[in-house]
Amino acid sequence: MVFMPKWPQPLGSKPIDFGLERVLELLDKLGNPHKKLPPVIHYAGTNGKGSTIAFSRAILEAAGYKVHVYSSPHLLNFNERIKLAGNDISEPMLEQIVDRCRIKAADMRITFFEGTTAMAYLAFSKVKADIVLLETGMGGRLDATNVIDKPACTVITPISLDHTEYLGPTIPIIAGEKAGIIKQGVPCISSLQFEEAHNAIEAKAEELNAPLFSFGYDWIAEKTESGMIYKSIEGDMELPPPALIGDHQIVNAGTAIAALKQLKGFSISDTAYAEGLKKVKWPARMQQLTSGRLIDMLPQGWEIWLDGAHNNAGAYVVSCMIEDWKDKPTYLVCGFTRGRNAQEMLSHFKGKAKFVCGMLVQTEIAAQTAHVIADAAKKVGIDAKDFDSIEDAISFLPTLDRTPARIIFCGSLYLASDAMKANKNY
Repeated sequence: MVFMPKWPQPLGSKPIDFGLERVLELLDKLGNPHKKLPPVIHYAGTNGKGSTIAFSRAILEAAGYKVHVYSSPHLLNFNERIKLAGNDISEPMLEQIVDRCRIKAADMRITFFEGTTAMAYLAFSKVKADIVLLETGMGGRLDATNVIDKPACTVITPISLDHTEYLGPTIPIIAGEKAGIIKQGVPCISSLQFEEAHNAIEAKAEELNAPLFSFGYDWIAEKTESGMIYKSIEGDMELPPPALIGDHQIVNAGTAIAALKQLKGFSISDTAYAEGLKKVKWPARMQQLTSGRLIDMLPQGWEIWLDGAHNNAGAYVVSCMIEDWKDKPTYLVCGFTRGRNAQEMLSHFKGKAKFVCGMLVQTEIAAQTAHVIADAAKKVGIDAKDFDSIEDAISFLPTLDRTPARIIFCGSLYLASDAMKANKNY
């Protein structure tokens, strides 16, 4: 499998010039493959896009449908980003798609995401499937994926402050950018939102006469003793607990269900919804490593968990889960991208995490240094130390206290990728 394709090359630290002109030009040169697709569900938001897509895919597949998926970033191999009828794109096909797009792009100054999005559309157009699940990058209105004129529906997952240098400094402005995927007359499903985000989404939906189905207004998903319940004006549906851990995944599952309920021409039984929730998989979202090299380095009773939380809202969710876990102490291994407010993110863990290991993310080009992360933890009142390697951190933590504990890797999906490689369980 391919960690990174030979084309397109990232533009490095150069400013991103957002717009749809380049990707539309490239798609035109490729024969407009984005106009030759099965029904599309388009997803935007700050947090929960990947999990919501994972639930959507699992439910659709449980109902017998073949599903294309475009998502980012990848954990171990680039092929993960483009799933064709349920499987990662093969190396031979990826090579063909890369070469075709590279030749057609010629001297165009294409960003990495624009290029990979065009690759996904081209691949999807060549393989038969029943539906496409399409994830935006960081934006919405000017995101390279936003070239589908009439999707089956659009989905906006929870919005919070993130990528403010590109999307704007406030939640209403960011919500307006994300709401840019809403299309004339096309149903939009909105997840749990801050009121100011909901208002921005509602205004855009009204402007485009797009039916809006919002969490707390038109549907709700709640945890129950036996699992979860999805409620809407159409009725209630009792469901098993989702295989993805955390109360926030109840909301993500509900968002997926609300979206699938809007599909026309699809038949999904209550059994398929239940089976999808039970079978869903989405690596590095509160995923426990149960075997491997890193696990073997720890005393009996210790645990390692991976989570891709990479912004303030994600850190808060992880901190709430730690607060609920009272049976073992928690240690963090943290790596961030430069520009993230490490101190603000780590502040959520004060009084909840016993120690923070600062780590340089090896697979992140713009990774924050380990000592800056450790210093940020100390400033918020958490003991910390910087480490040169994951193995060093794992070896060190039991020397503090051999009492069985949990180690959570968080701060970046790329750090989770580093941990999976170090554990050699892929």
